[in-house]
Amino acid sequence: MQEARKYPRRKKRLGSYPYLTVIFSITTALLVIGLCGLLILYARRLSGIVRQNLEVQVYLEKNLDAGQQDTLRRALSQKGYVARQDDSALVVFVSKEEAARKFIAQTGEDFSQFLGENPLRDAYTLRIRPDYYEAVRMKRIKADLERIRGVFEAAYVENLVEDLNRNIARLFLGLAIFGFSLLLTITILINNTIKLALFSQRFLIRSMQLVGATPAFIQQPFLLRAALQGFVSGILASGLLVLVLQVANRQVEGLILLQENEKIALLFAGLVLLGSLIGLLSSYLSVNKYLRTSLNDLY
Repeated sequence: MQEARKYPRRKKRLGSYPYLTVIFSITTALLVIGLCGLLILYARRLSGIVRQNLEVQVYLEKNLDAGQQDTLRRALSQKGYVARQDDSALVVFVSKEEAARKFIAQTGEDFSQFLGENPLRDAYTLRIRPDYYEAVRMKRIKADLERIRGVFEAAYVENLVEDLNRNIARLFLGLAIFGFSLLLTITILINNTIKLALFSQRFLIRSMQLVGATPAFIQQPFLLRAALQGFVSGILASGLLVLVLQVANRQVEGLILLQENEKIALLFAGLVLLGSLIGLLSSYLSVNKYLRTSLNDLY
């Protein structure tokens, strides 16, 4: 019986390079960095919205006529710390009758029946610019408002401002530490991935060196390839993040209100740039290492 013909196993070509493995590894690493970046952007946006909804109540002296109230409104609107929207100061007048109706609706108790009068005061509600929500600045704002003629008292929830600032500071410190640690870890991961990929190229690098190729000539194709791989990985990671955002917006109601498209676009551009830079640097260091390595150490 004739023996079955044995075909030689196809050997891996000298200098073969694991393109897909490198791109997959860099894409995964950039995706994780992008998710962390999105978390920071959304947390920043949420803190800004919370701060914008904090209010200061300015209670007026009693028996002010309409002209005096209007003068007081103009004085409040000119303050630099009052938030603005469409060039209009966010100053809202709340009459004592309206305040009484809200109080009765919330508590179910009509205090005018046993007091015989409405003890509440007319007031203006001010929205303060988010960058002024610090304990010291808010106290200065309170003192400044109470110096205005016709103002009886200015009030805001001091504990809420202090707790909000403290919690926001803790949140961003934690995210900053986590983000830096993640960036460092993933940079090392991408660097090691490219080093392992270039390990298969070490004899090709030495062969080019032996035939007289200059270091710059040897480095050029590896650097271009690494930059292209980082660029493609950044594009893929950005595309995956877009899919994640679309799914999250469908699943979480109101999440789209926190989305800042311009900053997200900058984040995506940063991922593409980061992938290219890390690829270039890692490839440059690895190729230089094999250029300086002796022939015996290559085995």
